[in-house]
Amino acid sequence: MGVAKYIKNEKDQIEEVILQSGIHVKPVYTPKDLEEMGFDYEKDTPDPGQYPFTRGIHPLGYRSRAWTTRQYSGFGTPKETNDRFKFLISHGQTGLNVAFDLPTQMGYDSDDPMAEGEVGRVGMAVDSLQDFEIAFKDIPLNRIGSGLTINAVASIMLAMYQAVAEKYGFKRAEISATPQNDILKEMIGRGAWIFPVEPAVRLIGDTIEYSMKEMPRTNPVSVCGYHIRESGATPVQEIAYAIQIANAYIDEVLRRGHDVDDFVGRFSFNINIFGNLWEQVAKFRAARKLWASNLRERYGAGKKDQRVLFFRGLFGGGGYGLAKKQPENNIIRGAYYALAAALGGAQTTALCSFDEAYTIPTPRAALLSLRTLQMLMDEIGLRDTVDPLAGSYFIETLTKQMEEKIREEIKRIDDLGGMIKAVSSGYVQREVARQAYEFEKGVQNGELLKVGVNIYTDGEEEDVELHEYRWESAEEQLRGLKEVRRRRGNKEVTRSLKDLEKASKERTNVMPYLLECCKSYATVGEMAGVFREVFGEFKEPTIF
Repeated sequence: MGVAKYIKNEKDQIEEVILQSGIHVKPVYTPKDLEEMGFDYEKDTPDPGQYPFTRGIHPLGYRSRAWTTRQYSGFGTPKETNDRFKFLISHGQTGLNVAFDLPTQMGYDSDDPMAEGEVGRVGMAVDSLQDFEIAFKDIPLNRIGSGLTINAVASIMLAMYQAVAEKYGFKRAEISATPQNDILKEMIGRGAWIFPVEPAVRLIGDTIEYSMKEMPRTNPVSVCGYHIRESGATPVQEIAYAIQIANAYIDEVLRRGHDVDDFVGRFSFNINIFGNLWEQVAKFRAARKLWASNLRERYGAGKKDQRVLFFRGLFGGGGYGLAKKQPENNIIRGAYYALAAALGGAQTTALCSFDEAYTIPTPRAALLSLRTLQMLMDEIGLRDTVDPLAGSYFIETLTKQMEEKIREEIKRIDDLGGMIKAVSSGYVQREVARQAYEFEKGVQNGELLKVGVNIYTDGEEEDVELHEYRWESAEEQLRGLKEVRRRRGNKEVTRSLKDLEKASKERTNVMPYLLECCKSYATVGEMAGVFREVFGEFKEPTIF
């Protein structure tokens, strides 16, 4: 929620604007501001497609290729999810962004006592390969890329995605999957962790290493500043923490003896888009520049091909900016969030639907969000020219200021010994929790303005349509799981799980063994259970 602080300045009779990044916005910007920032066109804002890619990673931007539309979808049973996938694709969506229910995210089968009441509630329930067979039936997986929004058991889901693709006749080298697979941000801001930090990061390393060899079109990790921002971080912290998280995963793979240029080009990012429009645009431009310079200066990347330095990913969501009060205002908010993503140069956008503040999106709401993105592409003119705000005294100054603040935050994490130590100690969690408190306090006292929430609140309270939880869907899922257990070859399941246990203990890459487990119809709970037994579970540090 909120965009900036607006504080009345009695002396000048104007409101002082302070962005959430702590930057004070001046009423007027001139060439002198750029001069004071040490702005240099060739160094700071070279042509699009040129290092450090402030103006975009492609020379022709959206003129050569529109951004991918990838609405977040998935609920109930795999059949219901398959129906929603086909609905969105039929209306022009060009990629999938798959939601999983909480039991699946936490590595529990649907018949586990821990799963009761949550099966299919906030995403698709997945127990075995059979569920993926249903969910992805008749989806052209060689043309439609899939984001898999899951972390602790992302390695299992990636293996399952490969298994279902091959079963439907697609070659592993031609499928494109993007598992979220960012466990450090879960420990910082979301809470869907299972295993301790070291083995959890090791599993991410396994997926990266395996994808290099077996699934070259897969993006094995999507570093999620998005959820850190949703949890309370400032835009500056969002980018700084995301870059440092990515560095932790790079270091894990480098320890295995690989060259950074052979894998880092498949890293992607998931970045948030709510808040002040100008701050968001400057954030995205600074992020591209800092990620490229981080890779070149810290790791010597880009020696073979400068494309490995691209800040690739999804600028999306904006859920924390939405509100249950006066919910149709969220349609307008979403349009501005989509505008910020487009002006900021997103390669992929998944826009939150207006009802996502309080429920699983209805088909109508999801379609409105998709149409919003399509209007910007084909009607409003956002594909006409690359980085249209480049050269603005304000935007270029703001981009430089964002860059400086992000660098300061990156250094702070370096001084603590890196992101793994900063997370293990609880430092980052404390920072995010403190910011979340300050943010909510600002909304409640009116310092952060929110239309329909703390200003312009007149009007009757509107009824909202909630997604009704269907116990019938859960029962259908349980029947399917029971049937899988009855039909599968239990001898093969037992063997594959034993092989997985051995690989886990010996620090062998687990991905080939997970693939065999999936093909034998071992369940998510059984595979995650092996990891729980070998690795143990994460104990959250005390942060206050």
